[in-house]
Amino acid sequence: MSEITQEISNRRTFAIISHPDAGKTTLTEKLLLYGNAIHEAGNVRARRNQKNSTSDWMKMERERGISISSTVLQFPYKGFTVNLLDTPGHQDFSEDTYRTLMAADAAVMVLDAAKGVEPQTRKLFDVCAKRGIPVFTFINKLDRPSRDPLGLLDEIEEVLGMQPVPMNWPVGDGASFMGVYDRASEQVHLFDRTARNQTISPEYITDMDDERIEASLSAYQLDDFQTNVMLLDELAAFDYEAVLAGKQTPVYFGSALTNFGVQLFLDDFVEYAPEPASYNSTVGKIDPDDDPFSGFIFKIQANMDPRHRDSVAFLRICSGRFERNMTVKHPRTGRTIKLSRPYAFFAEERSVVEEAYAGDIIGLPGNRLFTIGDTLSAGKTFKFDPIPRFAPEHFARLINLDISKQKNFQKGLEQLETEGAMQVLYDADAFRRDPILAVVGVLQFEVVQARLEDEYNVKTKLEMLPHSLSRWVLGEPDEIDKLPWRYGILRTKDNQGNLVALFNSAHELSYYDGKYDNVEFVTVQNQIEI
Repeated sequence: MSEITQEISNRRTFAIISHPDAGKTTLTEKLLLYGNAIHEAGNVRARRNQKNSTSDWMKMERERGISISSTVLQFPYKGFTVNLLDTPGHQDFSEDTYRTLMAADAAVMVLDAAKGVEPQTRKLFDVCAKRGIPVFTFINKLDRPSRDPLGLLDEIEEVLGMQPVPMNWPVGDGASFMGVYDRASEQVHLFDRTARNQTISPEYITDMDDERIEASLSAYQLDDFQTNVMLLDELAAFDYEAVLAGKQTPVYFGSALTNFGVQLFLDDFVEYAPEPASYNSTVGKIDPDDDPFSGFIFKIQANMDPRHRDSVAFLRICSGRFERNMTVKHPRTGRTIKLSRPYAFFAEERSVVEEAYAGDIIGLPGNRLFTIGDTLSAGKTFKFDPIPRFAPEHFARLINLDISKQKNFQKGLEQLETEGAMQVLYDADAFRRDPILAVVGVLQFEVVQARLEDEYNVKTKLEMLPHSLSRWVLGEPDEIDKLPWRYGILRTKDNQGNLVALFNSAHELSYYDGKYDNVEFVTVQNQIEI
């Protein structure tokens, strides 16, 4: 096996997905803790005497205790290089999560043990299914009163259509949650809590007859635990090929907050998660061990270091080995670019990369040429399949409250649009020059305003619009002019000069589509409805 092939086979690149408040970011922290990447785990909703979550670096994230932007965290673990992509849980940021899943080879789905499969979990799982990436399930919050584990497994199978395979089983729940029974070793892992749950929990490996189990559980809980363990062999057996095909999901029970069961999960995950996969392109499949380096931009983030006003493009390496100072082709512009300052990331921290391999995520700072979906390659010229965008459902005018800051206002909008945070439109009739923001979720408006104020020193206000969908408008100018502009449809243009009509409803679009035969309303390129 060549050095490149060996390095690639040791890569594990995955995204963590969940419904809000299922404990996704807390699990991220604890995986870093057990991977020795941090010495103390932060708390998602950090109190004054606690550390902030490593993966939540944006000011608004720290204030709200929510993940707004996907974050890259790379760390070594037992001979593997782990690229962990922490994604937003809130549905208003589904598009950022979707783009991140395009760069992942597997997903870890976090479920709340008291709530099971929730709406946002189902939506994100559908994205994983469309991408064809395997899903590992971590049922979290066993330190709180929980639903019956067998019922949770039934729900996964019924709602998501995957066969759940429990890899461990909880010992108690809520205040009596002590640890987990590991099916592979047939041993019980008991844990002790630590101060504020910030350090690795002491672990005791024992058997089912340990007197501490009997002393801590009620008679009913003890009987239930022993009975369920005996029934586990009657459930489906772990089938690695079925997991890779998305037909089966390994299920782990635990508590990210108290650290119970986290290391068992991480040990299994690096063993069973897939190696970097192939990607489709205009010249066919690109395999990870193909010799020329190639990759694509799946995320752009401005002002990770506000002192330098930097813009960082996140690139998923799809094939070969990347080397610092490498010259690559940029097919969209036809240029060649020297990549002299590539970074590896650990949330907002960064270190210069000398080399990286297929499966790794690297950051390319400062180059304003890049947009989401761009292909870079050191060999032949080609393009990877485009990254779809979600169709916006909410529109609002954004008004700059200080005209002396207009330059900063425009610069901020340009950068945030490049990131994919929103789309910027302008009134085509020049009636109003205030930009119109088009977003997937309403909370994105608040993020744009907060970042403009925090990063560009620009205060703004919003005027909400009644429209709910957009379409490109094609046809002869005189035919397009016959449309009832300003009487329901709003005529706008995007930054590429395309004419975009905004409609109040799908019913309205259908009505005008049928009435004006010489005009065509087209879904904006690469957009998908959700």
